[in-house]
Amino acid sequence: MIRVLAIDDEPFALQQITAYINKIPYFDLVKACQSAAEALEVMQTEMIDAIFVDINMPDLNGMDFVKQLASPPLVVFTTAYSEYAVEGFKVDAVDYLLKPFGLQDFQRASLRVKERYDLLHTPVMSQPTDEEDTLFFKTEHKVIRVNVADIRYVEAMSEYLKLYLDGRSKPVVVLLSMKKLEDRLPSNTFMRIHRSFIVNLKKIQEVNKNRIIIDKETYLPIGDSYRELFNAYLESRFIGKS
Repeated sequence: MIRVLAIDDEPFALQQITAYINKIPYFDLVKACQSAAEALEVMQTEMIDAIFVDINMPDLNGMDFVKQLASPPLVVFTTAYSEYAVEGFKVDAVDYLLKPFGLQDFQRASLRVKERYDLLHTPVMSQPTDEEDTLFFKTEHKVIRVNVADIRYVEAMSEYLKLYLDGRSKPVVVLLSMKKLEDRLPSNTFMRIHRSFIVNLKKIQEVNKNRIIIDKETYLPIGDSYRELFNAYLESRFIGKS
């Protein structure tokens, strides 16, 4: 979980961003703070991974607050004034949310925070090599080696999983929980889209309403509880929006 602070001197704005944070499954809200001073006190005793901070605050504004931190966490600035955008990115902010913003904008910024967090917290020994891009599975009384990049999608089937792979006409069936495999797959490439499905995001050819199309014969449903996060992923990669 990514431990988050919300910082805003306006009670309504702080309430709204707190509600949004609580909708993101990989965020853990440590505290909602009404000033930079209060946030600084929290950060002296708590490990904080990311902050959503308003720029225009009395006493110490959000920009100056971030600049004075020796080792700042991941930062998303929130403000009603667009002229701060360039300055925000000069301090390596992950994103910039212009008020008023909705849940979809917040989800997009949250996904960027997660991607940066995952990148920063990838252990050195897990950086890509030929050996570490593979997993071993026990199936039919033998152990097989699977290239992670070859996994097209995964389907849950009671206590078993079906792994659909490039180059194989039939799935590999393994005795394994969905959660355990989800934890082992790289989160920047694989996403849970349904209670019964994990998809390799690089294999998606088309999204049509509530279905993901892998090829002309493979359609995967998007579950209600996973739709917001998947839509945020799509929004973060749209090009040429009007």
